[in-house]
Amino acid sequence: MPAEATPWRALLAAASQTGIAPADFWRLSLREWRALIAPPAGETLSRQAFEALAKLHPDQIDDQY
Repeated sequence: MPAEATPWRALLAAASQTGIAPADFWRLSLREWRALIAPPAGETLSRQAFEALAKLHPDQIDDQY
């Protein structure tokens, strides 16, 4: 059996492991899929830095409808 040009089975399995439903996987563009599976560029935010930002910019919750 010849090798498949695009490893669809492996790609769909990877999507499933990340919580992407098959129907949603097939709706993704190639650019969107690459963005989802790409390793983060550069440095990531540490937990301490995130918490400092969260204190500076708290979420605004508006309970009035």
